[in-house]
Amino acid sequence: MPLPYFEVNVPMRSTAQTGVHGLHVFTGRADSRSSALRIAHEVYDAVRAATEVGREVPHGRPDGWGACGFRPGWELDWTAATAGRWANLCRSTEPSNLEL
Repeated sequence: MPLPYFEVNVPMRSTAQTGVHGLHVFTGRADSRSSALRIAHEVYDAVRAATEVGREVPHGRPDGWGACGFRPGWELDWTAATAGRWANLCRSTEPSNLEL
């Protein structure tokens, strides 16, 4: 049986505009909330590192986690990140990585 999908919600704020904030959402398969948080952070770190040296964004890992891009000028608050089982609100078969 495949691992369940998790959603990791990470509050973010603009470093360029005071008071502008949002939420970055990561999704993928994991065996626990703590694993989901760890993997989401790994994905973010890999994307950020690739972007900083001018490489292409690594889009997906074999476990389904990935990112579509990186937003310079936004700081993610990993201490306030939450994780839980992904709620299939659209009734599609799999989630996609979202940036809100």
